[in-house]
Amino acid sequence: MGDFRYWLAENRGTLLAVLVFIVMFGIYTGNHSAGFSGMVVTTAANKGVLLALVAMAQTLVVLTAGIDLSVGMVFVLANCLASQLVVGDGLETTFGVVVVLLAGVLCGAINGIIVIYGRLQPIVTTLATGAMFYGIALWLRPIPGGDVNSDLADALTEQLPGGIPTSLVVLLGVVLVVWVPLRRSEIGRAIYAIGSSEPAAYMSGVNIDRARLVAYIVSGLLSACGGLMLTFITYSGEASATIGGSYTLNSIAAVVIGGVSLFGGAGSAIGAIFGALVLRTIGDLLFVFDFDPLWQPLFQGVILLGAVTLGSLRLLNVKNRLDLFG
Repeated sequence: MGDFRYWLAENRGTLLAVLVFIVMFGIYTGNHSAGFSGMVVTTAANKGVLLALVAMAQTLVVLTAGIDLSVGMVFVLANCLASQLVVGDGLETTFGVVVVLLAGVLCGAINGIIVIYGRLQPIVTTLATGAMFYGIALWLRPIPGGDVNSDLADALTEQLPGGIPTSLVVLLGVVLVVWVPLRRSEIGRAIYAIGSSEPAAYMSGVNIDRARLVAYIVSGLLSACGGLMLTFITYSGEASATIGGSYTLNSIAAVVIGGVSLFGGAGSAIGAIFGALVLRTIGDLLFVFDFDPLWQPLFQGVILLGAVTLGSLRLLNVKNRLDLFG
């Protein structure tokens, strides 16, 4: 019983995000003219997976008590790069995918190195590097366009037998290959320890610099995965500051809605994924109920405010900071 209560307390934010998403998506499909059909689910999944990947990227940095304002621009840079390189035959396409992912890794490494060895605040560092990444994206793709391997794009954005959206399978694969091993590794535990109490982690012999650098590198990789998926969905690239800024802010909102503490050390990428799906479903609900899309920021703000308030209530009830982790 004690273990269950601990598990419940640790995953309360994630479970709440899952519940809210199920209710909202149930209302959406229940009122959609096509109902719970494969096409409706696939369309919603393709939109949700993009933000979910960027939210996962944001989660890793937030867990270290930092914040990454460059995730949206890495996302845009990967999109522009993919629209140049992920074309041609199988070998050329594979080469392009690898280069795009390595570009994301490099962006994350640059962030991490500056934060760790430059001793600069993450918010300032990533704001500056984000502008730099956007500049490179604009240089690569001054006007929207480009192309992508259509066979691969169709395979990753359509449906598997049984109507299962392929993009959801891709997201599940990323979770199983990237998040789960990292969460269970020594570095993963170190990332949580840094966010919980960096002095205590240091006194315990945790290699803080290595863990923080890995968090930024994986964050860049996940943002690049999101940009790659965007290219597969749109078949083109666009260096849009609006898109980059929107995904950065929405990734922070998704992290909060998913129960990840902005103070670091608590939460999970799974919660952030469902936080992202909740945000995307708001737009779908406005569509199905024929609301003006201009109402979307208001509803997103209300849900975000509710999530922040619930998190604050928990902090107000804490008499000892260690209660958050026990």
